Amino acid sequence: METQEQVVKSRVVKVDSEESWDFFIGQANNQGCPVVIHFTASWCVPSVAMNPYFEELALNYQDVLFLLVDVDDLKAVASRMEVKAMPTFLLLMAGVGEDRLVGANPDEIRKRIDAFLAANRASTK
Repeated sequence: METQEQVVKSRVVKVDSEESWDFFIGQANNQGCPVVIHFTASWCVPSVAMNPYFEELALNYQDVLFLLVDVDDLKAVASRMEVKAMPTFLLLMAGVGEDRLVGANPDEIRKRIDAFLAANRASTK
C-alpha cells in the first residue's frame, strides 16, 4: 500500500527582482494588506534557521503577505529598506507605518505581528 505525502504549498513569496518587489508592495498597499518581510542571506545561519518558523507564521496569518528577500540577490532593495544585518524582519502597512526587528527571535516576531495587526485594525475602525 502506497502512502501519499501531503505537499503543503508555501505561503512565503520569494522576491526575485526589484520589479517583483515593487509589484508585491504596490499590490499590498493598494489592497490594505499587511506585509511581513524576512531579509535573509544564505550564509547567515540565524537567518536560515528562521526560515521554517517564517513559513509557520505565514500559515497562521492568512491575511498577511509574507515576503522573503535574499539581500545578496537584491542589494538595491535591502539598501532602500536600510537593512544592515540579517535576519531583519520588516512589518509594513500603507498608512500605518512600519515596525522592524533585527535578529532571530521567534517569540518576539510573533508578538510584533500581533501588535502590528492590532494597531492596523484599530486604525481602520
